[in-house]
Amino acid sequence: MNRVLVVEDDEISSDLIVHALTRAGYPVETAADGRQAMEILRQGRCRLVISDWNMPHVSGIELCRQVRAADWDGYIYLILLTSHSTPNEIVEGLSAGADDFIVKPFNPDELIVRVRAGQRILSLETREMAIFALAKLAESRDPETGHHLERVRCYSSTLAQYLASTPKYRQQIDSDYVRLIYQTSPLHDIGKVAIPDCVLRKPGQLNDAEFAVMKTHALRGAETLDAALERFPEANFLKVARDIAATHHERWDGSGYPAGLAGEDIPLAGRIVAVADVYDALTSRRIYKDAYAHSVARSIILGDAGAHFDPDVVDAFIRTEDEFIAIYNRFCEDTLSRSNAAELVIR
Repeated sequence: MNRVLVVEDDEISSDLIVHALTRAGYPVETAADGRQAMEILRQGRCRLVISDWNMPHVSGIELCRQVRAADWDGYIYLILLTSHSTPNEIVEGLSAGADDFIVKPFNPDELIVRVRAGQRILSLETREMAIFALAKLAESRDPETGHHLERVRCYSSTLAQYLASTPKYRQQIDSDYVRLIYQTSPLHDIGKVAIPDCVLRKPGQLNDAEFAVMKTHALRGAETLDAALERFPEANFLKVARDIAATHHERWDGSGYPAGLAGEDIPLAGRIVAVADVYDALTSRRIYKDAYAHSVARSIILGDAGAHFDPDVVDAFIRTEDEFIAIYNRFCEDTLSRSNAAELVIR
């Protein structure tokens, strides 16, 4: 059972909420305002929050915004406790990131029912764990990938978050899309489970015939996820995962594989993961090369804007490069060596 964080500056209201929750068997923590709540959330102890709307320092609305803007290991479910119940205020709260509302004065039974609904939503995150487990299965066959999946999912969500702030993509990318990119990008190489060990685990550069076999992983991954989509056609996360697996090796100029798509015919998710995946390949050590410094990887990606990569995604990469460096450092393998080599051909 998830621990519930109650954020309320009024002691009487806080006590009433805590009493109702503890009577229903929920472990509870309390915070007096949004600042204290964020400190508790960063410690990873709570994933379900009941917050008053009006509080000093950081209001409930601002707390919602800060929670949605932060990078968490799991989803945070937010319930706003409020006397604000007009349509405009509800839209404001939902736009800020609230998942549900309870109107004051609250009914304890309603409070518990809404908390249980939040618990059910959080339980769906087991889907993400299943996705990541499948991705790890594919990755486990490649002894060199290290924290590749963790880095690529963080790089991809960073790019998507930046693009969401731009006028061109503001209507196309919302917080749900960013979350889907984070959840499904680890499946980009799921098709590698179909690649023979003599190719996948070859110690060195692949010859042309071997590389032709390796390239089939994109199509095999798409076919695997297509089969899942036939069974669950309304599962949006499977659609995004399929787009990523099928198109993260397509190129903006049409010279990629497996379908030779070009420009915006390549799904946006594939264009985003393409940059994240290549950056990680450049800055990671392989049997046939050392890890490249960020400055070298930056130069290569910038030089391939409009050829290999969507120029908009490259611009997002340049504008978030400090975040890329921080993510790399967070998941860096101690064994990696660095090189200032000037060029690397990405097949």
